[in-house]
Amino acid sequence: MKKILRPLAWCVLVLSLTQCGDKKQDVNLTRTIDFKKEGELTLTRVPTDSLIVTLDIEIAEDDYATQTGLMYRTSMKEDQAMLFIFEKESPLSFHMKNTAIPLDLIFFDQDLRIVNVLRDAKPYDQTPLYSGKPAKYVLEVNAGLVAKWKLLPIDQAAFSRLTTD
Repeated sequence: MKKILRPLAWCVLVLSLTQCGDKKQDVNLTRTIDFKKEGELTLTRVPTDSLIVTLDIEIAEDDYATQTGLMYRTSMKEDQAMLFIFEKESPLSFHMKNTAIPLDLIFFDQDLRIVNVLRDAKPYDQTPLYSGKPAKYVLEVNAGLVAKWKLLPIDQAAFSRLTTD
């Protein structure tokens, strides 16, 4: 009987240690990713040149940042946004995989004029979200802000980067 119980107890111990290790990994995957202000962006009403809003922006322009975007974030303040910058103007596609925040996506051409807006993208939805027209920049903001700001197709953006000393 001892020959059977000893290996069984050993297996139970190994399995319980393995499960504890998995829980530690889960904790690391759910750590909070903080917003990193890297610049400011203004949206302006054309032709009156009146300011609609000024936002703090985090910039995504390398492969990792553009593929990750706002994934794994649990919230974003109303005056914050993520600006994606691509090398050239082309049709773009986004998805909400691993994104917990409902978003509005604003697509801009190379001159930072709005070419399309997608409202209320649903968290975790993997359905492709297409720009509809070639775009070079994409601004992700909290869902509902495009309606609140009453953005129009003629509105335009400008942004500046923070200087690093």
